[in-house]
Amino acid sequence: MSMTIAKLAKAGGVGVETVRYYQRRGLLIEPARPGGTGFRSYSAGDVRRLRFVRQAQAAGFTLDEVGELLALDATEDRNRARELARSRIAALDASIAEIMSAREALVRLADECGSGSAGPCPILAAFEGS
Repeated sequence: MSMTIAKLAKAGGVGVETVRYYQRRGLLIEPARPGGTGFRSYSAGDVRRLRFVRQAQAAGFTLDEVGELLALDATEDRNRARELARSRIAALDASIAEIMSAREALVRLADECGSGSAGPCPILAAFEGS
C-alpha cells in the first residue's frame, strides 16, 4: 500500500502540515523521493505510526514524551514506558482534582445565586474579587 502525504494525513485524521511538523520533530520519517523527483510514498506502517502519535497525544503525552515512547518501542523498555504512563496518570489525576474543585465551587456559587437573597449575585461578586 503506497500513498501520498495527503492520503497519509487523511488516514491519520490530521492535516498535511501536521504530518510535516511531526516529520520535523522526528516522530515520522520523511521518505526519499523515488528517483529524486517523484512524490514521497508512505505505507501502512506510516499510518500506524501517525495514529500512534495522535492517540498518545490524546492521552495527554507531550510530543517529547511521544518521541520517547516511540524510541522505547524499539528497545522494549517496558519499565520506562510504564513510568511515563504512571506519570501521565498522576498529572491527569491532578487535573481532575482541580476541575472537580472548580466544579464544586461553581455549584456552591450557583446555589447561593439561586437562593434569592438581596444584594449582588455571588457568582459575579466572586469573579470580581479575583
